[in-house]
Amino acid sequence: MSDAYAARRGRLRDRCAAAGNAAALITRPANVRYLAGASPLGAVLLVGPVEDVLFCGTSPTGEADEGRLDDRLRLNVLSAPGGDPAVAAADMAASARADSLAVEEHHITVGRHRALRSVAPGLRLTDLGTSVEQLRLVKDEEEIACLRIAAEIADQALGELLESILVGRTERHLALELERRLVDHGADGPAFPTSVGTGPHSGRSRHRPSDRRVEEGDFLSVCLGANYRGYRCEIGRTFVIGTTPADWQIELYDLVFAAQRAGREALLPGAAYRDVDRAARSVLGSADHGEALAPSTGHGVGLEIDEDPQLAPTAMGKLDACVPVTVEPGVHLPGRGGVRIDDTLVVRPEADGGPELLTITTKELLAL
Repeated sequence: MSDAYAARRGRLRDRCAAAGNAAALITRPANVRYLAGASPLGAVLLVGPVEDVLFCGTSPTGEADEGRLDDRLRLNVLSAPGGDPAVAAADMAASARADSLAVEEHHITVGRHRALRSVAPGLRLTDLGTSVEQLRLVKDEEEIACLRIAAEIADQALGELLESILVGRTERHLALELERRLVDHGADGPAFPTSVGTGPHSGRSRHRPSDRRVEEGDFLSVCLGANYRGYRCEIGRTFVIGTTPADWQIELYDLVFAAQRAGREALLPGAAYRDVDRAARSVLGSADHGEALAPSTGHGVGLEIDEDPQLAPTAMGKLDACVPVTVEPGVHLPGRGGVRIDDTLVVRPEADGGPELLTITTKELLAL
């Protein structure tokens, strides 16, 4: 992976040079990891002008959640306790006679920005913007391989839960069990807090598990994801507990399934983000459920669970190949419950078979 990290930093350096910047300071943890291979707590990355250096307040621990540092990258651990790695990086850039430094103004605090100006008053600070996020948008095949493994782990954890007895157990207990199973199957941890909703809680987006117990006839909605080597996937499914589904449950499930399928089928290179959203949203809107939809139908995934692109009504931009996204429509009926169906997919051209489905747990309405 050292070549890949060096190539990523090279592309960022080219962008900086084109904008007239001699160096860049990366402070957002996911961006640091993307360019350096690891993101120890509080670490920042200086890209150029002479060399690329990772600055840390303390020595990296080597834990899996940090990642594995590119061995071609110089590591600078501050000697004085309590020092700011960003200030040390700016000082080095100034010492190397850089005339400008691009910083991530959307991430850096005002106080830190002032500290940078103070330590290097002759250094012109400019806004790097979302240059690194834009580089992260299209994934290489090694990144997609990590997402594929994360999806397999999530599928395994969910599949095992479905084979256990569910009636009488609390949402909180089921969520904790799912997160344990993710780790048992090789995940570094959950990609985000696991959501389990039963009965009137089902179908809610990002529902926080409660002490409500699973009852016969309930809808059970589960949304979980695995973090594997920093890459995060997402899967969501809805089931019926212990009995034949009621007519209203079948009708609602079929509607959400149709919306989710429409969104999945729209995932092709060149498709506008908002057109993918519209494909799913229009199915629910035709049944008078459009207002119940979340602000977006899906989003990108990678080193963060919710990153660009956003599949939303007002989103601007078009999909590229090798962009992983979720498609996750849902409907919640207050007091009754609802349905969410969520998959992680990779955008692929039709010549390559169309969207690659990473999360493969059945979407059939099962009675558990």
